Amino acid sequence: QVQLVESGGGLVQAGDSLRLSCTASGLIFGQYKMAWFRQAPGKEREFVSAISWSYSGGGELYHDAVKGRFTISRDNNKSAMYLQMNSLKREDTAVYYCAADLVTRLTPVATEYDFWGQGTQVTVSS
Repeated sequence: QVQLVESGGGLVQAGDSLRLSCTASGLIFGQYKMAWFRQAPGKEREFVSAISWSYSGGGELYHDAVKGRFTISRDNNKSAMYLQMNSLKREDTAVYYCAADLVTRLTPVATEYDFWGQGTQVTVSS
């Protein structure tokens, strides 16, 4: 079955950087668009970023709140996706989830993703 496993979360100070990873199994990774979502305590799950299935074309999508600070990438050879998070802020504190979907069109809508990981906690202190 499809498994997505996030890693790389932790406790950091404001202004620090973290790199999240998501490794996938049970699917042909290169055929899936991938995304990061996050959920802070008491809030709904929120889109962070998405990346097309292909290295070229299709592109990337970012929430305005992370544009310029976060960078999404993927390595299809390793069935892995990454989220480089720089200049972290307290409001970035959340559980971060990776998600996968076979439909190629990039979307920030959580319900349009078929597969989800268990999440990794990111806590940013001031």
